[in-house]
Amino acid sequence: MKILKLTFICLLAIGLISCKKESKKASINADSLTAKKDSVVAPEIYKEYYGIYMGDFAGKEMITPEIGEEYEGEVYKKIALKINRITKDSVYGQSIVDGNQRPFRGIFNEASKSFILDEPGNDKTDGRFEVKLNNDSLTGKWNAFNKTAVKAPSKTLKLIRKEFVYNPNFMLSPDNDLIDWENPKNFVEKYTDEHTGNTETYTASKNRVASDAVFKINASTQKLTEKDLKNLRKLDMEIIKNAVFARHGYSFKKATYRNFFEQTDWYIPVSNNVDNDLTPLEKENVTLLNRFIKYAEDKYDSFGR
Repeated sequence: MKILKLTFICLLAIGLISCKKESKKASINADSLTAKKDSVVAPEIYKEYYGIYMGDFAGKEMITPEIGEEYEGEVYKKIALKINRITKDSVYGQSIVDGNQRPFRGIFNEASKSFILDEPGNDKTDGRFEVKLNNDSLTGKWNAFNKTAVKAPSKTLKLIRKEFVYNPNFMLSPDNDLIDWENPKNFVEKYTDEHTGNTETYTASKNRVASDAVFKINASTQKLTEKDLKNLRKLDMEIIKNAVFARHGYSFKKATYRNFFEQTDWYIPVSNNVDNDLTPLEKENVTLLNRFIKYAEDKYDSFGR
């Protein structure tokens, strides 16, 4: 009787071990199938169309001038469309405008050489691009999904393909406008009539203005010292610092900096974070510039638009 009982226990143990092995084997096989299925990636096609297309993004908006009545006019912005991947069924990429980077997905029609590209739709600025490819240019239109949430729900695009290149020697040109139009400040000033001697006060709107130091100081190529910075205006140092990020393709959310660097033919926004791309020299200079910017003063002047 004892022998039969012992035999039964051994058979039961063997059965349990066998079940565990089969279960483990089944699990491994299932995992292998899943991994194999997940690893299947649709082949890429039309790689010659990959790249960055930049240019004008124009739409009609209501414009409020400093003097006069509000009117409807054409407003131009800069936009970049990045085509990252094309497969038989899908196109993947991103749009960058006003420093806002949005992914898109769509389709490509080889016969008509046209793209239909949809942004996710979970942001009020999202919409659909319908653009046609002609050699190195993309032209077409964009329509907002939520037409009441944006000033110009329909816009046109005229883009040219560009290649992003980091060059530490890129600088603003002496032909560039050095006025910060985005942050005017009101000043109370006095006027004395030379004939009557009467003095009146009035409010004048002035804008920050940079000096030509921004054409001479390059924080990507030269080691800056306190002596180099101590007499600079605050806007000078902001431009010198942000030129470092512009050279690496940083997408500026602040219109002040976008306006300066969009005047150049080399600035191409490609990323909203380029911190890891900065060289040791650039990081050191940016740290020094930040110290001085904190306590620097601005130079304001009156300008007409």
